[in-house]
Amino acid sequence: MARVTPHLRWVGRRLLLGLGQTAALVLFLFVLTEALPGDAAVALAGDQPDPERVARIRETMGLDRPAGERLLRWAGGLLHGDLGTSLVSGRPVTGHLAAGLGPTLILAGATLVLLVPLSVGLGVLAARREGGAVDRAVSGLTLAVHAVPEFALGVLLATVFGLWLGWLPPTAVGTDPAALAATPAVLVLPVVVLLARPVCTISRLVRAGMIDAMASPYVAQARRYGLSGARVRWAHALPNALAPAAQQLARTCDWLLSGVIVVEALFVIPGLGTVLVEAVAARDVPVIQGMAVVFGVVTVLVNIAADLLARRLAPRSEVAA
Repeated sequence: MARVTPHLRWVGRRLLLGLGQTAALVLFLFVLTEALPGDAAVALAGDQPDPERVARIRETMGLDRPAGERLLRWAGGLLHGDLGTSLVSGRPVTGHLAAGLGPTLILAGATLVLLVPLSVGLGVLAARREGGAVDRAVSGLTLAVHAVPEFALGVLLATVFGLWLGWLPPTAVGTDPAALAATPAVLVLPVVVLLARPVCTISRLVRAGMIDAMASPYVAQARRYGLSGARVRWAHALPNALAPAAQQLARTCDWLLSGVIVVEALFVIPGLGTVLVEAVAARDVPVIQGMAVVFGVVTVLVNIAADLLARRLAPRSEVAA
């Protein structure tokens, strides 16, 4: 029988913890929805609700059933990929998510593709001359940009580069969502807004990690072996400096889910943020619940991946299980 290594045991425990977190998320969302004030059926029935219409809505929503039964039915549907049915349109919630997923994935994907090299490059550049002019300039710039809220930065960029200078489209109004990727000019300002704060945070973590790594004994040993400065920095110091940055990258992915909503609303991009705003305005509870579940599951998976990556990059930082 094959021996189970400590690493595999750690991975198994982390996966089980992720399953527990997902189950707790589903339960929390259901309880939170149940605690909302008012009656969703009355709200959906209009300003002058007819009792018969309210009764039909309650039956459609399953509100006439006990809470425990509704929780089991909803959780059972989630296990089969059924997120429910929209109360407003009658379409499956998965259809609403699919309609807004494309623009959101384009924005988030472009942000992540640019985020890693920019953050690592700035962090390594600042760490090479600790306390020097470049280090002070990078640190000061990242601190200043990080202090500006996304919404304010978006308004500023759209006003300057979209309205005053006319270099870039200030919004995505009139752009076909299916052709969003084919019109990169529309994406420039939203991606810059989404990049601004994460680049500042992760680059400062990389800088601090590089400074610590360059002062470590294993880097000193590599230098004694005659390795070049570039190889010492990129092959020996950087992997250990990236371990805390990997954790922050996972938190950045979580932040992107909320940040994309703000940016999509600001630049009028028809993604998941628009779907969520419309669902909240219409009190379309199944759509809100479905999106919350998807966002929560993505958060759990991303954090598991970050833990695995951090352990792989800096195994010496983990205690053997």
